[in-house]
Amino acid sequence: MSTRITIALGSLLVGILSLGLKYYAYWLTGSTALYADALETIVNVASSLATIFAVWLAAKPADSNHPYGHDKAEYFAAVLVGVLIVLSSISIFHATWNSYVSSATVTYSALGLGVNAAAAGLNAIWATVLIRTGKRHRSPALKADGKHLVADVVTSLSVLAGVGLVTLTGWQKLDPILAGLVGLNVLWTGWGVMKDSVSGLMDEAASEDVQDQIRAMIRDHGDGALEAHDLRTRLSGKVTFIDFHLVVPGELSVDAAHEICDRVEQAIGHKVPGAHVTIHVEPEHKAKHSGILVL
Repeated sequence: MSTRITIALGSLLVGILSLGLKYYAYWLTGSTALYADALETIVNVASSLATIFAVWLAAKPADSNHPYGHDKAEYFAAVLVGVLIVLSSISIFHATWNSYVSSATVTYSALGLGVNAAAAGLNAIWATVLIRTGKRHRSPALKADGKHLVADVVTSLSVLAGVGLVTLTGWQKLDPILAGLVGLNVLWTGWGVMKDSVSGLMDEAASEDVQDQIRAMIRDHGDGALEAHDLRTRLSGKVTFIDFHLVVPGELSVDAAHEICDRVEQAIGHKVPGAHVTIHVEPEHKAKHSGILVL
């Protein structure tokens, strides 16, 4: 079992445990804000299921129907996570309004607050694991899940502070107001997750830093070529697709040109993990005298 799938399964277990703790905290206190916090955790569980499926599908090798692999499945999962987050914010707003109108009473419970704090601590630890693993393995789904958990932790801490203020001041209306703020935070998180994921689905280019590294590898390892131009990149999960035109002297043999391409591809592969390089070789009369000049 791959590391990414193992971490995704771990997220599901953490989400279920956290949901149980948060709902228990709500049951002890009757706080709408704590209920909103627990409701958001339901989305954690649903997003974990989507992440498990996406990571499993993305790990499948390329086939005749998907010659470029299945890596983009993770972007679809991340978009789904974003949609679920937005839907949970709508549910939170609904619960907030009902609580505000009915003037529900919050009951102070040290145990309830402590249980919710424990759930927040668990999520904080696991969010760190998800984001680090997502960056290391270039997994959009794991990173999206981790960002969602970070927002969940911020929400939990804010709610805990707010419920404490409710019990100290006796101002019961503060509880649904806090729940509404939780909903806004959840909504903003969902929008951010969807925005980042849609960029991947739209074949967003690699960062300028990565493109600069690619240019440097072409300059430093393209001995025998003249120039390179029309560099293009696109991201697809853990894979970075790279293609460009490499201009060589007209009298150069096919074997010699192929050797240059192999050398450049190998250098780029060492610098950019997951690189998939395509090079179009051109004779010198095709030179544009711009782009990347080979040293």
